[in-house]
Amino acid sequence: MWKKGILEIEGTDVSYQVKCYEMPSEDYGIEGGRISKMQLKVSGRTTLNYDRGWDMEPEDEASQLAYAILLHRYN
Repeated sequence: MWKKGILEIEGTDVSYQVKCYEMPSEDYGIEGGRISKMQLKVSGRTTLNYDRGWDMEPEDEASQLAYAILLHRYN
């Protein structure tokens, strides 16, 4: 199931798309969890991309905080 939205992190809008399932996946989920795909964008620029494996890990603070929130919420 896809979840989309925007998180405001310290005055920065971070848009997100998350694909999560009802059951965790050791093979494809982030940390063996329910999220199989996640993308974050700040000002139209991709700052995190996970597609059954890491393509781009978050480096800026807003993306790291958004990742932690989404991981807690959906994983």
